Amino acid sequence: MTLRHTVEVIPADQVGSVHFIGIGGAGMSGIAEFYHAVGVRVGGCDRSDSPTLRRLASEGIATAVGHDPGHLDGVETVVVSSAIRLDNPEIAAAHERGLRIWHRSAALAALMIDRCVVSVAGTHGKTTTSAMLSVMLAAAGVDPSFVIGSPLASTGHSSHRGEGRVFVVEADESDGSFLQYPTEIAVVTSVEPDHLDNWGTPQHYAAGFRDFATGPGVKSVVINADEPGARRLAEALQSREGVRVLTYGEAEDADLRLTDLDLEGTHGRATLRLGTDTWRLHLQVPGRYNLANAAAAFGVGRILDLDPEVLLASLASFTGTLRRFQLVGQVALATEPDRPVRIYDDYAHHPTELRAALGAALRARGTGRLVACFQPHLYSRTQEFSEEFGSALCLADVAVVTDIYGSREDPVPGVTGALVADAAERHAEPGTEVHYVPDKNDLPAALATLVRPGDLVMTLGAGDVTLVGPMLARLLADRSPA
Repeated sequence: MTLRHTVEVIPADQVGSVHFIGIGGAGMSGIAEFYHAVGVRVGGCDRSDSPTLRRLASEGIATAVGHDPGHLDGVETVVVSSAIRLDNPEIAAAHERGLRIWHRSAALAALMIDRCVVSVAGTHGKTTTSAMLSVMLAAAGVDPSFVIGSPLASTGHSSHRGEGRVFVVEADESDGSFLQYPTEIAVVTSVEPDHLDNWGTPQHYAAGFRDFATGPGVKSVVINADEPGARRLAEALQSREGVRVLTYGEAEDADLRLTDLDLEGTHGRATLRLGTDTWRLHLQVPGRYNLANAAAAFGVGRILDLDPEVLLASLASFTGTLRRFQLVGQVALATEPDRPVRIYDDYAHHPTELRAALGAALRARGTGRLVACFQPHLYSRTQEFSEEFGSALCLADVAVVTDIYGSREDPVPGVTGALVADAAERHAEPGTEVHYVPDKNDLPAALATLVRPGDLVMTLGAGDVTLVGPMLARLLADRSPA
């Protein structure tokens, strides 16, 4: 993957027939559905079958398993994500045929022409914040369009074509995609170094966010006052004329301030203060970080001058997105059926995200233990942050580490999940268990031998570790009462 350069785009209804390479991804599938909804002939392929491919097919979108240049027959525009390698046979064929080749960010930008674009960016929290914002605006009668990185738990969809003028997008910084969008309201949840395989240095990464927040069409910036990188950006933006900066967080000087936090269990509560106005915020999703995400979404709602009570009511009904502290199963074991094992899944793949997810899980675990099963994502990220990953995992009572999900990257000699497991061993307090299970296929059985009645198990990572929770639930069910 490399940094993207912005390109000129034309309206989506002028691009002709479109083929999506990697259409089964959460982000790509949402964009494909959007193009289909506006009447564009859409097709796509992915390397393996999935429920997403089957859902797209049921909606009338032509899908295929595997990559074949024949898929490009009759196609005018090819859309790719950064996860697709340049040696993909379909990309090579598209170049040979002189087809229009767009990165997914350009395909998205074509849908945003003449819209009020709210771009939600940040190292952490952008999926949930953009999801909260989309649900909130819909409840307020705005009927926004949105494309976010994970399906809403309530609907199973990650995109929607609304009739209103507002367009909400989860703006990915990893490859510079967020610079492509014609942003009017920019949200920055955090600026903590990541994706340095693309950006090179933390300074370049932070500069990318500065360019995002100072884009030519930006009129308002909603930004986290608690996270140091975002706060530095907010301070730099204060002197920019013609741009409203609204800070949020627990900091005393935050414009939209969170106080009186209640973080127990799997819910969250806090008081929101903006000027002389005060409201009580209630969430069904746990964690301090989700209260901050909700504050960011609420801040956008106030900039759009929407009814605060409607906004708060919709936030109270928000049930999350898939793979964000998602309950996978609950199994009562025969030995103590009144103390079931709860299994959650979370997308956390950065040390800060890992620490936040496990911190929320600690408050929700009750009298049992917290068992964390972590799959590192990307060789470059594991090499850069193995020590921090190991330290974060020690929040759990039992930490299980498997090998790396490489995604778009080739293996790096000497970089394996063992780096994280060894770091966890170094940071572990007496009584904390650390296990290294290199083969992810062995994880369900290994976890089944480790868990006890009342435990909270959480699988974590951006790869295919998400498959482990359901498999574990089935294994444990064999030990449950009839």
